[in-house]
Amino acid sequence: MNETDRGPDPLPEIRNIEVSDIKAVLRLGLGDFLKAPLFGLFFSAVYVAGGLILWRIYGVAGQEWWLAPVAVGFPLLAPFAAVGLYEVSRRIEAGETRPWGEILGVVFAQKDRQIPAMAAVIIVIFLFWVFVAHALFALFMGLRAFTSGTDIITLFFTGNGPLMLLIGGAVGAGFAGVLFAITVAGLPLLLDREVDFVTAMIHSTKAVLANPIAMAAWGAVITLILFAGMVPMFLGLFAALPILGHATWHMYRRLMQP
Repeated sequence: MNETDRGPDPLPEIRNIEVSDIKAVLRLGLGDFLKAPLFGLFFSAVYVAGGLILWRIYGVAGQEWWLAPVAVGFPLLAPFAAVGLYEVSRRIEAGETRPWGEILGVVFAQKDRQIPAMAAVIIVIFLFWVFVAHALFALFMGLRAFTSGTDIITLFFTGNGPLMLLIGGAVGAGFAGVLFAITVAGLPLLLDREVDFVTAMIHSTKAVLANPIAMAAWGAVITLILFAGMVPMFLGLFAALPILGHATWHMYRRLMQP
């Protein structure tokens, strides 16, 4: 019987973690990045390039203000970079070699598993957030065109701008929170075991709910690091994404019994 014909694997037991575990997994994530830096740079390159392309497109179109909602939603796509980094960390943890062909082969093999279905969920959430951002802008600002840096400042900090930022930020945080809950352990679980994506999302959410304080703190740390990485023209993501990707694998190992 081949791997695709076997039944689902048993789900790992959810464990309790502490806020102090965040420092430990970040240290492990940094260590994995330093041990295999080229993998981290390779898997994060697509996001840096994507961010720069978006920056250029909106700049040329005179729609710089759209960078705000896109920047809020951009981290929602970060899990796409994670699978290869998870595999690298898994191999470092197991003391295995890390040939490029095998790592990329594992990533490519996911097309026949459940991760593409999870990827579809992530994309739908991101696109729905962009739609909601459009609706919020229309609701608070009406049909207006902004084409310069001065207009952006006027947009966000006068009139209905601050209220739009407040409500939009809260709604964006809600989207990010849902995505965080279903993917923080769900994505590494899909790589680690043969389970369906719905089961992985539910089990991941259960792990988050079982550790609300620690996981809320972990989500906040991820958000801060990602936004810090986006500030210098997205170039900081070359370090932020690999470290967080590796660290998320180690967080999964702490959340769920190997």
